[in-house]
Amino acid sequence: MNLLIRPLVILAVALLSSSAALAQRPAPPNNDGVLEPVEGRKHLYPADADAKKEIAEALTTATADKKRVLLIFGGNWCYDCHVLDRALHEGTAGKIVKVSFLLVHVDIGEGDKNLDLAKLYRIPLEKGVPAVAILDRKGKLLYSSGAGEFEAARRMMKKDLAAFLMQWKQK
Repeated sequence: MNLLIRPLVILAVALLSSSAALAQRPAPPNNDGVLEPVEGRKHLYPADADAKKEIAEALTTATADKKRVLLIFGGNWCYDCHVLDRALHEGTAGKIVKVSFLLVHVDIGEGDKNLDLAKLYRIPLEKGVPAVAILDRKGKLLYSSGAGEFEAARRMMKKDLAAFLMQWKQK
């Protein structure tokens, strides 16, 4: 082989093999980007669920576990509800929720279900879902997303969700 071509071939082989090795490494976790999309949807909001009973049970458990109750108003049809739910179970936000909150899904159906709970917890459904309310262990409303802050969960940043949860976790 020509003396000039041989080093070029070796260099090309080295570059190709190193780029192939790099391409096979899994991507690092995206801890700061937008919330992860969801592909399949599950039934977050069972049709036969009794939200009042679930909230009461969560408050009983929250007292014993020294946690707060995180209510997520939404519906199975709501893509952003699924995105938010995934984020509340994964990564940094998932860790915070596991340690500091009890999660209760409140089904709004097609905007005609659990309206009394939406009113009680100051959730203006006309601003969209998902909507969030946070209760202390005694059931006192500490926060409600009255301005539709979570409605576009698919555009929310992971770090912002984690910061929100840190702000409201039990101290």
